[in-house]
Amino acid sequence: MSTLAQAPAYTAQPQGWFARSEAWLDNKGKGAWIAAMVLGFIFVWPVGLALLFYMIWSKRMFSKSCRHSSARHGFSAMRPSGNSAFDAYKADTLRRLEDEQSSFEDFLQRLRDAKDKAEFDEFMDDRAKAASMPVEETEDA
Repeated sequence: MSTLAQAPAYTAQPQGWFARSEAWLDNKGKGAWIAAMVLGFIFVWPVGLALLFYMIWSKRMFSKSCRHSSARHGFSAMRPSGNSAFDAYKADTLRRLEDEQSSFEDFLQRLRDAKDKAEFDEFMDDRAKAASMPVEETEDA
């Protein structure tokens, strides 16, 4: 591999050493974060502790790394498999799932609209009741 292929893309803002090292560790995966944390504990324990807290705070410790590894290896769910029958089945299933998702989202929107209308009607009824009740006036004697 040439060094040009591995060079990071240039951005409008220059990145600091922390952002560069974070991006480097992200590219290497969760194992690199854990190795950096363990080495931090071995050599300078506050650094390891700081890395542990950062990994927990940024959700790197508990996130699934499958998304990153599948993207690195070129796996894609939308890539054709080479089997036309399976590809047709997959396309039909995905289309059906998208239709069901859209129908469900429409149902949820109708449900929200009905709830909003019921709350508004209740508000208007309460307001009408309050307006129709006689106001009791107290007389000062």
